[in-house]
Amino acid sequence: MEHPAPINEKFHPKTNGLYLLYKGQLTMKGSKRAMIITQKDRITTPQAAVILINHILAAGVLTLPRTSVEKVKTPDVWISVLLGGVIAMAAGVIIVKLSQQFPGRTIYQYSQEIVGKWTGRLLSLFIVGYFFTISAFEIRNLAEVTSFFLLEGTPTWAIIMPFMWIGLYLIMGGIDPIARLFEIIFPITIFLFLLVALLSIGIFEIDHLRPVLGLGIIPVLKGIKTTALAFTGPEIMLFLLVFMQQPNKAVKAVLVGFSIPLIFYMITVVMVIGVLSIDGVVTRTWPTIDLIRSFEVPGLIFERFESLLLVIWIMQIFSTFTITYYAAALGLAQLFKKSIHSCMYVLLPIIYIIAMTPKNTNGLFKLGDIISNVALYLFGVMPLLLLIVTRWRGRKHETKS
Repeated sequence: MEHPAPINEKFHPKTNGLYLLYKGQLTMKGSKRAMIITQKDRITTPQAAVILINHILAAGVLTLPRTSVEKVKTPDVWISVLLGGVIAMAAGVIIVKLSQQFPGRTIYQYSQEIVGKWTGRLLSLFIVGYFFTISAFEIRNLAEVTSFFLLEGTPTWAIIMPFMWIGLYLIMGGIDPIARLFEIIFPITIFLFLLVALLSIGIFEIDHLRPVLGLGIIPVLKGIKTTALAFTGPEIMLFLLVFMQQPNKAVKAVLVGFSIPLIFYMITVVMVIGVLSIDGVVTRTWPTIDLIRSFEVPGLIFERFESLLLVIWIMQIFSTFTITYYAAALGLAQLFKKSIHSCMYVLLPIIYIIAMTPKNTNGLFKLGDIISNVALYLFGVMPLLLLIVTRWRGRKHETKS
C-alpha cells in the first residue's frame, strides 16, 4: 500500500481560502485524500482544548459521584477518578498520534487507507452511529434534568425540539461558531462551578472521606472503568486536528483538555461524598444537585443555588450535543460525498427518535451504559490497533525503499 505523502498548505488568493496540497496538486471538494479548509474553519490550540473540555464536561458531573460510588463502595472514589482520568488522557494522546500520521484527513478518510476500503467505511459508519447516538443521549439528558428541576410537567419533546433546532442553526455555520460559543461557555462554567464549590465548604465533613484505602486497593481498581468512561471525549480529536492551525500542538490541547475536567471531577466527587457520605450518594439519582440543595447562605434572598449549576450544565450538555451532531454530519458527508448541510437535516429526525426511545430515566441510564461500553472498544482499543498497523506499514515501506 502506498505510504501517505506529506500534505502541505497553500493560500489560494482567488477564494481567500486555505487549500490542502497532496503531491503538489490542489485537492477538490470530495477528494478522498483531503478536504478544503477555509481560513474561517481554522481553530487555535486553545480553542481545540476548550472544545475538548466542554465535550467532556457534560452530564457526568451530575451522575459520576453515584455511578462511581456504586462500583467502589468506599470513600476512595477520588483515587479511581484520578487513575481513570490519567488512563483516558493516555487514550487521547494515542488518538492524536494516530491522526497526526495523516495530516489534512479525518478518521472517515484515512481509516480506508489503513484497513481497506470496505472495512474502513464500515468502521467509519460505526463511528458516525456512535456520534449521533451520544448526541441523542445528551439532548435527552438535557430534557430530563430541565423537566425534573426547572420545567416540571413540560413534555419531553417540547424541551428537546427547541434545543435541537438551535443546535442545527449553530453547526450549520461550521466549526468556527461552535468554537466561539464554547469559549463563551467555558469561563462562565469555571466561575459558577467554583462559586458553588466554595459555598459547599461550610457543610463539608472530612470524616466522610476516611479511612483512605481502608479496604485496600481492590475497590479502587473496580471503579477505574466507570471513572475512565466519564472522561469520554478524546474521540473528537479524530476529526478536530483537520481544523487546527497547528496540529503539531494537538497533544498539548489534549493534556490541557483533560486536566481541567479531571480537576472538576475530583472536586465534585470529594465535595459530594464529604457532604452526603457514601450511603447518602448511592440513594440519589442526581447527587451533585442534591449537594447544592443541602446548603444555604444566611441573608441572601436567592436560595435555589442548584439553578446556578443547572444553568452551566445545560450549556455543557448542549455543547456535547452540538459537537457530536457536527461530527456525525461531517462523517456522513465525507463517506457519501454529499453536502454536510444535507446530512445535518437527515440526522435531525434520527437523533430525535433515538432521544425519545428511552421510556424513563432508568432507560436513559441503560442507553448511557451501552454507549460507554461501545466507546471503550471503539476509542480505547481501536485507535491503538490502527496506530500500530500504521507504524508497522510505515517502517515496512521505509525498509523497501
